[in-house]
Amino acid sequence: MAEDVIRVALVDDDSLVRAGLGMILGADPGIEIVGEGADGSEAVTLVHRHRPDVLLMDVRMPTMDGIAATKAVTALAEAPRIIMLTTFDMDEYVFQALEAGASGFLLKDTAPQDLARAVHVIAGGEAMLSPTVTKRMLSHFSEANPGARQDRHPGLDQLTERETEVLGAVGAGLSNAQIGMRLFMSEATVKAHVSKIFAKLDCTNRVQIAIIAHEAGLGGIDAELPE
Repeated sequence: MAEDVIRVALVDDDSLVRAGLGMILGADPGIEIVGEGADGSEAVTLVHRHRPDVLLMDVRMPTMDGIAATKAVTALAEAPRIIMLTTFDMDEYVFQALEAGASGFLLKDTAPQDLARAVHVIAGGEAMLSPTVTKRMLSHFSEANPGARQDRHPGLDQLTERETEVLGAVGAGLSNAQIGMRLFMSEATVKAHVSKIFAKLDCTNRVQIAIIAHEAGLGGIDAELPE
């Protein structure tokens, strides 16, 4: 396999779902399926054994669900990016998984070409969440945490002025390409700024960054979002 091939592991208690995902993703020359698991408790073992770049994992599973597994996996050194799979749009479990560190979520009936594209997007460091979904995510967070804005994240003081602008744009649910157009930067420069923001705010995904931006009054649910 070429070095730039994305290594993917699948975790779902339904063997037919795993088989279907494997066939779809395996047909992409840029993706290699390196392992499978039937339960969240097997996710950590898969990561240790196969070192995947991306982990596709069901939210609802017996023994250990996708939320607990996400927390366990994201706590590992060099953890893979996690895409949660669900049958229900914006299921309550998905909110919790995203806050736990998942990079995005997909419905199980996602079109094959969109599924493969999502893996490439996630592996590239972006989140598989549209601005509309990000807006709903932040609305949910605000309702569940009405006093959240009272606590300013200490890492915000470490951000440069430009990084703060990028943070606000991420909080508005914009992609790197959209941020570049809005702030007149190349997509590569935006990606570099986002990486620095991840490090300074100790975040693992763009949803967590968006929540911090919302808490600080930057971007978030009050921003004008493109559809």
